[in-house]
Amino acid sequence: MAVLLLGEVTNGELNRDATAKAVSALKSLGDVTVLCAGASAQAAGEAAATIDGVAKVLVAEDALYGHRLAEPAAALLVGLADGFDHIAAPATTDAKNIMPRVAALLDAMVISDVSAVVDADTFERPVYAGNAIQTVKSKDAKKVLTIRTASFDAAGDGAAAPVEATAKADDPALSAWVADEVVESDRPELTSAGRVVSGGRGVGSKDDFALIEKLADKLGAAVGASRAAVDSGYAPNDYQVGQTGKVVAPELYVAIGISGAIQHLAGMKDSKVIVAINKDEEAPIFQIADYGLVGDLFATVPELTEKL
Repeated sequence: MAVLLLGEVTNGELNRDATAKAVSALKSLGDVTVLCAGASAQAAGEAAATIDGVAKVLVAEDALYGHRLAEPAAALLVGLADGFDHIAAPATTDAKNIMPRVAALLDAMVISDVSAVVDADTFERPVYAGNAIQTVKSKDAKKVLTIRTASFDAAGDGAAAPVEATAKADDPALSAWVADEVVESDRPELTSAGRVVSGGRGVGSKDDFALIEKLADKLGAAVGASRAAVDSGYAPNDYQVGQTGKVVAPELYVAIGISGAIQHLAGMKDSKVIVAINKDEEAPIFQIADYGLVGDLFATVPELTEKL
């Protein structure tokens, strides 16, 4: 058994947390080969080589892979698929774009958001906003997976695995890069942060969302938001936590002005410690919170920020 894992590489840098958690999930299936692709990916490949459980690293460096277009990345993975029984990636935004294309090209199903590996053919994944666990057994010759990184601990450091260059695949020419619109931030990356402070519809406005950001900065935390807050324009899309956003499992999750719809809980209920601040004592968020504060967030959050 052998596994080909797409490493998460952005601007030449490896997202070690997401990649190491995927390695931890997959290493029981056999030797794990990590593919790092990008306009500049050598440094990312060398970083991936030091993750415990990685047997080999392949590096594909070409401008074609510099803007995270799904079609060229899918073609590259399919071109390397021979000799691998499982083709996988962390369930990040990029992978959710790439892996269904890989599955289609291989005429296989994609098993998304794997939260447990039962055996080489059988996997568990959450469904119904995390309220049930589905067990999936695949008969496909090659299994295509995305790994729910919040369900696994990151693999540690190991002896450096060999790093080899691999040629680029033919360009499918189905898409072209136009521009990137990136939110610049000095805060931790949301999916790998140890602390997250999220705001919901109760924050009331984009201007008042600054209360969430100030508390997050005091805690050295990433900033998240509920879908309601994002849809209302209080926060950008990449802040969204939940079933249709990002899945997080930090050591500390602070939910402010968030009622606790099941779609939001699906993205954060694996957090180690959950703190909820809401003026409605009947809000569902309090049912899963370890600590709850019933009160007006416009009074409590500034006071909390000041006292930290």
